[in-house]
Amino acid sequence: MMSHKRKHSGPYCSRFGSIAVELGYLDTEQLKQGLKEQVDDDLNNRPHRVIGAICFAHGWMTPEQIDIVLNQMFMVRVKRNRQVSEERQTAV
Repeated sequence: MMSHKRKHSGPYCSRFGSIAVELGYLDTEQLKQGLKEQVDDDLNNRPHRVIGAICFAHGWMTPEQIDIVLNQMFMVRVKRNRQVSEERQTAV
């Protein structure tokens, strides 16, 4: 099982729920419930909701906490894209 303490760097694709749990904004049961609701919505042809929207609707996370998680996800992707670009340049 993957640890929530895992560093968000390298090839790992950070997921909203994992980061929110790592930061203490959600507990694992809330994340599981949110993911279940997301899947239930999708399977029942209801509009898709992102995990952040589900967590906000339940009052589990504030808009500020959601922004922090999204910013962390963005920064990890920027860093990973830079690393890939640098690796491509050195391979040429």
